[in-house]
Amino acid sequence: MALVLNEEQQMLRDSAKTFIQESSPVSTLRELRDKGEEWSPELWAGMAEMGWTGITIPEEYGGLEFGYVGAGLIVEECGRTLASSPLMSSSLICASLVAALGTDAQKQSLLPAIAAGQTIMTLAVSETDRFDPLQIALTAESDADKFILNGVKAHVLDAGIANVFIVAATTGAPDSVSLFVVDRDAEGIQIMPTLNADNRLTATVTFKSVRADSGALLGEAGAAGKQLQRALDIGAVLSAAELLGLAQEAFERTLDYLKERKQFGVPVGSFQALQHRAAQLFSELELCKSVVLKALQAIDENASERSLLASMAKAKMAKTAQLAVNEAVQMFGGIGMTDEFDIGFFMKRAASARQEYGDYYYHSDRFAKLSGY
Repeated sequence: MALVLNEEQQMLRDSAKTFIQESSPVSTLRELRDKGEEWSPELWAGMAEMGWTGITIPEEYGGLEFGYVGAGLIVEECGRTLASSPLMSSSLICASLVAALGTDAQKQSLLPAIAAGQTIMTLAVSETDRFDPLQIALTAESDADKFILNGVKAHVLDAGIANVFIVAATTGAPDSVSLFVVDRDAEGIQIMPTLNADNRLTATVTFKSVRADSGALLGEAGAAGKQLQRALDIGAVLSAAELLGLAQEAFERTLDYLKERKQFGVPVGSFQALQHRAAQLFSELELCKSVVLKALQAIDENASERSLLASMAKAKMAKTAQLAVNEAVQMFGGIGMTDEFDIGFFMKRAASARQEYGDYYYHSDRFAKLSGY
């Protein structure tokens, strides 16, 4: 497939850009931080009205079924304004698991509510300080017609917002992975939030003898590993799309500042050394646009190289976003480190987003292994 957007995708990008810049500019993040809040329910309601919360959900369950290229365009625009919402966790990743593994009753119960923005879900999979979704120690022991969940999940994104968790557990057999839909209010769940530098919350979630009935199981017991990997590929590529939007915005703000800031009576943007650094970053961002779009297309097509492209996109974008925000702060100079300028928010968000769904080291290693090295 050609690395270009069709007319409908272009229109979606334009509408997403207009909506998110008007509804959640970077100043909104500053206001939320100053009020001690993580997200805006009003923004979430607006996203639901725009249809974003059902962008990839099948039409028969109240969604738009627009595909992940469209979802990536939305997430990219959200990255430009650092908009905080559970869109990725709930509507794009968890919804994909319900759609792929759920029974008809589970789909009818969950997907329309997700598409309407009424139910917010998040995936609880990691258990260590480093992203390693294959190491699952949380157990699900069968007890008559129920399962008893015991274990701890770390760095659960949007845990303070979500009212339903999808929990990855092992049923005892080697490499077995089961997924359970569990309400946050279920007896035995403890949530310990942690405030990150980017003003978003993650949480350590402890499951102590949490009882889940058989209707909470997504798919067959022990057989969810393949679909979980697909969901994590989706998370990696969408995280790369967010970083792409963030990095582009940081770069554009830096260019504007280089044209305004004067030294020795001329704009600093006229200095050749800074021009070379800006040109290098521009080239990297142009390459990243193609990498991210190709990975999004691979998800929509369920291509055989989907996982390879997902890891390539996240590894490349994590490195480039780090370069973009570092260059931005350096070119802004000392004032770039102050709270007066918004550029510091981009550096903080990039630091967190690079870790979500696997960092550069995880995905570069995975890319090498998938390539046969």
